Amino acid sequence: MKTSLLLASLLASSAALLSAAPQSFDFKDPKGVNSAQFRLDAPLEAISGSGNGIAGTVLFDAAHPSALSGTITLQTASLNVPNSMMREHLHSADWLDAAQYPEITFTTRAVNDVTANGATTQAQVTGDLTVKGVTKSITVPVTLTALPGKLADRTGGQMQGDLLVLRTAFTINRSDFNIMPGQVTDKVAEEISLTLALAGAAVK
Repeated sequence: MKTSLLLASLLASSAALLSAAPQSFDFKDPKGVNSAQFRLDAPLEAISGSGNGIAGTVLFDAAHPSALSGTITLQTASLNVPNSMMREHLHSADWLDAAQYPEITFTTRAVNDVTANGATTQAQVTGDLTVKGVTKSITVPVTLTALPGKLADRTGGQMQGDLLVLRTAFTINRSDFNIMPGQVTDKVAEEISLTLALAGAAVK
């Protein structure tokens, strides 16, 4: 009897370890809803826009959230503002140079100050942000919400699987990434406020 109980316990422990394996979440949203919002608030003009050319893969284990890893990419040419001339300038070689640097990327390096509350995890994520060919290490606050089985609800039943919802808001300085450093600051603010609202899918 003791041997049977020990064997059952070992099997249960093995099953728990297997079930705790990290899931791979794809952030290329089939609905095209994922977006990055940006805002620059200069004395003469406030510029707001968004980009929806988002892709990437994140590995996440709700039982071990500090093991989070992955890369999120944003297609530079997908960044858009209402004014057509301003949009042309935004993509030009002087500013973001979308032709030469087609992607903006963030790759995780470390996860700290993790707080879990039910399905939601909050953490400080340090990673490499690359904009216009310049890479800087930054730390950003991230909120992750695991939604098992909710992919069907999001896709109207077309896909089955789990969701990982990611939210973050942070500020960078454009001069740090060689985006017209120190120039036309009366119209284009040095600080860029970024907000990301993303959902990644683990299809089953």
